[in-house]
Amino acid sequence: MKKLAILIGVVSLLLAACSSEGAVYETIDISEVTEYQEQGALVIDVRETNEYDAGHIPGAMNKPLSEISAGNLEGLDPNQEYVVVCQSGNRSQQASDLLAEEGYEVINVKQGMSSWTGTVEN
Repeated sequence: MKKLAILIGVVSLLLAACSSEGAVYETIDISEVTEYQEQGALVIDVRETNEYDAGHIPGAMNKPLSEISAGNLEGLDPNQEYVVVCQSGNRSQQASDLLAEEGYEVINVKQGMSSWTGTVEN
């Protein structure tokens, strides 16, 4: 019984350490992006520039996760709502964590461009 209590404690600590530190934001399905754009949200594509240039959601701006991670938030408006997308959903979650911690209003897309069925711009 004591071993079980210790195991539960360790698992709880690991889960707490792996969760985002207070970053709160909504996560949506890729099919909802257009709806949010129509409501005034801007799409941030956090893939690297070469990925963005190969095809992105119409109207999306490119702000690679590598820049956000380095603290480069130039061009972002703290009063604007952003929908954050990447290729598969991993980088967008990381970027959403960072931006939300800086006070930006973000909505994470749980999938990415690999699931996008709409038109793309190059």
